Amino acid sequence: MKTIFIVNPCAGTGNKTKMLLDKINGLCGREQEIYLTRAVGDATQYVRTYIESHGPARFIACGGDGTFNEVLNGAAGCDAAEVGIIPIGTGNDFCRNFESAFEDISQQVTGESVRCDAIRYTAETENGTVTGYCANMFNIGFDCNVADMTARMKKKPLISGSMAYFVSILANLIRKKGANLEIEMDDAVKHCGKLLLTSIANGRYCGGGIKSNPLASVCDGTMNVNIIKNVSRLQFLRLLPSYMKGTFLHIRNIHAILSSTNCRKVVITPLEGKMRLCVDGEIMDAGRTQFEICPGEFRFIVPTKEKTAALV
Repeated sequence: MKTIFIVNPCAGTGNKTKMLLDKINGLCGREQEIYLTRAVGDATQYVRTYIESHGPARFIACGGDGTFNEVLNGAAGCDAAEVGIIPIGTGNDFCRNFESAFEDISQQVTGESVRCDAIRYTAETENGTVTGYCANMFNIGFDCNVADMTARMKKKPLISGSMAYFVSILANLIRKKGANLEIEMDDAVKHCGKLLLTSIANGRYCGGGIKSNPLASVCDGTMNVNIIKNVSRLQFLRLLPSYMKGTFLHIRNIHAILSSTNCRKVVITPLEGKMRLCVDGEIMDAGRTQFEICPGEFRFIVPTKEKTAALV
């Protein structure tokens, strides 16, 4: 099967992209190609067009979760296509669900694929109804606001990705802007009103390694939904260390301020205008949005060294 490296030249920092291209070029033969993306959404269109013209292939996204999301959406619907990732972005959270050497290019080429779930979403936007797939996670409220501000701050000189993220956490903690939502899970209303944040997760990690959804699994046929109530700043500061480590479910009486539920379908309706919705790290404004788990939706490439890669 043909292997195509889809490289986002804007991903990562420093010389990461150039070094990666040099390594790929050193390995490339007739069965490997390189494609450099040119704009947002270009990877999705390229993969769709390639499959229509040439048939299934192995598409390896070289970038972060956003690049991988575009490749996944391009390959969706083609059962024989395989998708993988070489993590050179700033988040790289989807591949954290596996124990494997994703940076090893040769192991990517010879790796085997495993079935993974995806979340299909249908969102009402100003431009009409938008439908797509998410590999890792959706965030609304505090987490989404942090991701939004981090993306803007990283464009400023002398601010690294990690520094931008922690500054954004502090700034949003001062603002403490959450969301006002109605949340249905499997056709039953779970929450109605203000909250600090909610995450709809296929994978366990967000924000570059924060284990926000420890009950999530990319292959169990469900998604994990966290809801944190509109707690005070002090309560959230106390919760934050365990939230980042994924140990918060062990805190005594945690269910008074946080719920974590596995389900197959979620419908979220903003009660005040539009909501900011983070989809695998990319931000959009949306109205009523439906989320549905798609078991075994895509074939994900796991590097050779860990052919039976354990989920972590």
